Amino acid sequence: MKVIDIINQAKKPLFTFELLPPLKGHDIDTIYDTIDPLMEFDPAYINMTYHSHDVAYKERPDGLLEKQIVRKRPGTVALSAAIKNKYNITVVTHLICAGLTKEETEDILIDLNFLGIHNLLVLRGDPPKSKRLFIPENGGHAHSVDMVRQVVDLNNGKYLDEELQNAKSSNFCIGVAGYPEKHCEAPNMDSDLNFLKEKVDAGAEYIVTQMFFDNQRYFNFVDKCRAIGITVPIVPGIKPLSSLKDIDLLPQIFRIDIPEELVSEVKKCKTNADVREVGVEWTTRQSQELIKYGVPGIHYYTLGRSDNIKRIAKAVF
Repeated sequence: MKVIDIINQAKKPLFTFELLPPLKGHDIDTIYDTIDPLMEFDPAYINMTYHSHDVAYKERPDGLLEKQIVRKRPGTVALSAAIKNKYNITVVTHLICAGLTKEETEDILIDLNFLGIHNLLVLRGDPPKSKRLFIPENGGHAHSVDMVRQVVDLNNGKYLDEELQNAKSSNFCIGVAGYPEKHCEAPNMDSDLNFLKEKVDAGAEYIVTQMFFDNQRYFNFVDKCRAIGITVPIVPGIKPLSSLKDIDLLPQIFRIDIPEELVSEVKKCKTNADVREVGVEWTTRQSQELIKYGVPGIHYYTLGRSDNIKRIAKAVF
């Protein structure tokens, strides 16, 4: 079932969550161990993230450096299919520009279509850790809106090989990301909103937000989206704090603000377990306020652990 149809037909706010593929060397049971405790809350769909390769340079015996491609997590096509089949649930596969050519993107889309996986979250992806700026692959997409257009083309039966005869159309539902506190590379909020509208106008059917810790940021974001003509559902994405390092790392990585009230509570904590308690309490209150506001659902970023998400869902859903 398409995510947009699930959202439009829902009688109450939806509970959904996102998973990280296991690190290389781990097995799929790590994914199942995260999902199993959350199934009692009847998730509407599950997102599976995709991670591009990174680049490392290894010194050779002759002293020169050799470029190596490092992929720490496997691709998500097989994982998405395994989850869909095991739990009989809708799976949203993340598709990113980073590390892919247009041809490789089309191949992934064809595989997903063959497997009956018809929901995508289309993202540009982050630059490699060794780079400050995002540089697309040769023959790849520089912006997520271009990938949205490629998916729409496939939905219309338009493949990269224009000589194909009687080409079958795909049936993908496209979600995209929104940033209540602005994408870190956008020059300003208005510019970022215009980029988002461009993606919606190109064919995106719903928006999932980057994490935020102050609900007013989300409320303001929705108001601004509606004011410029973005009418698609906007699903808030949130994450409970879980580590003493979060108040330092999350603002650096995601360019988000953490309210002083929450920072003060974390600073009182002695251990990560203490922080997880603070995170559960804050995110529970945050979720309850969002539902009162009338959100279509709440999307939780698990980062591979679900014990805290289970406690939040139990209190909210």
